[in-house]
Amino acid sequence: MTDPSEELQQRLERVLLGGRRKYTRLEVAEKAGVPEERSRRLWRALGFATVRDDEVVFTDADVEAMRTADQLVQSGLIDPSIEVSVTRALGQHLSRLAEWQVDMLWELTKQQPELGRSERQVARLVDRLLPELERVQNFVWRRHLAAYAGRAFAAPGEHLEARTEVVGFVDMVGYTRLTRQIGEEELSRVLDAFETLATEVIAEHHGRVVKMIGDEVLFVADSPVDAAEIALVLTERTSADEGLPAVRAGMASGRILSRFGDVYGSVVNLAARLTSVARPGTILVDRELAAELAEEKAYELRVRRPVTVRGYNRLRPAALRRAEAAPTGMFASSQQLAAEMLGLADPAGREAAPEESGTPPEEQVTETPDPKPRRRRRGRLR
Repeated sequence: MTDPSEELQQRLERVLLGGRRKYTRLEVAEKAGVPEERSRRLWRALGFATVRDDEVVFTDADVEAMRTADQLVQSGLIDPSIEVSVTRALGQHLSRLAEWQVDMLWELTKQQPELGRSERQVARLVDRLLPELERVQNFVWRRHLAAYAGRAFAAPGEHLEARTEVVGFVDMVGYTRLTRQIGEEELSRVLDAFETLATEVIAEHHGRVVKMIGDEVLFVADSPVDAAEIALVLTERTSADEGLPAVRAGMASGRILSRFGDVYGSVVNLAARLTSVARPGTILVDRELAAELAEEKAYELRVRRPVTVRGYNRLRPAALRRAEAAPTGMFASSQQLAAEMLGLADPAGREAAPEESGTPPEEQVTETPDPKPRRRRRGRLR
């Protein structure tokens, strides 16, 4: 007698995989005309479990997918040296998407039990929903292609993988403690509310979500002002929402390496370190971003004391906030900002003595400020 759950799984597989399992991995490689070892590497890169050579687990759709992947390489569109990396990135992103969609289907059948009363009904439900999901996914993918292509061709002088951007982290304060105090359902609500808010705010201000990491969002923005607004609005709106913990943020500006949907480089590390030392409700920025924002009337920047974090000795951040009605700071010019950020002057404008905290001589700043008068920045600094 067939197990009902096994029968349901088989029906779902036929719907989702486009037919019955009838080929081994070696047979797929042979039918697609792809070398056996290469087919094994691609299968692993997609994130699927290794199967025995004699195990019948593949369908006609697998043969066609392998053949298509081979054609992309043969055409020159995908360089053979990055084929596995591209495949791995595709598998990782689609794996998360599939997990979310199955959870969504499970919740739907829980809320409407009549939809899942029999295996036939569940299979029919999936068969009806699958084309709709595919259409939506295709639309979203094309829209993102159009958006990214627009940014890429707007700056033809910059390499697509290495660009100058602002990287920012915003994370919820006290998340670990929170997970011990509330139940799973409430935790899910908090995470969903934070993700929804972060996604909306980042999109509104022309940024891009790189990834959500539990209680934290990593984003990038082309414009320093857009990045500042993202961090400020997220901080303001979480503070106004009693159902969400306070957040803190760290941002840095510079060259980043963008690869398969993720970002890398010292600027990313610096933004992460700034976040780790920021206080609740505080936004810390590196000196590059501080200098770029100092021209803006809408913001105030206050230079903080040097801090030492992993990988950075005596990091000197600045706190970002919205400008008040009247200037509150003791800095008003770009020269003073530069001097303070570089450690050449104390807040009163006097020359600073060398630090006595063991800073290596090569890390001490020995230049003097440019004696030529400079035009005053419009930014307000306190």
